[in-house]
Amino acid sequence: MGFPTKIQLIKRAKSEQWYINFPAAVAQAMEFEKGEVVEWVIEDKKKMILKRSTPDPSADEKKKPQ
Repeated sequence: MGFPTKIQLIKRAKSEQWYINFPAAVAQAMEFEKGEVVEWVIEDKKKMILKRSTPDPSADEKKKPQ
């Protein structure tokens, strides 16, 4: 299932900023944390990949059998 999202552009006299907001459901499913650093990887003009810069140690703990 996808989550359609509009891209926002704020133009200023000497610069412009582009924004993409994540729906809360996506952020929660990915278990994003405030201040977390991510990296955009451009695969081609139709696909960008959002990659965590550092591995999430809690993700490994969740995979381990108890």
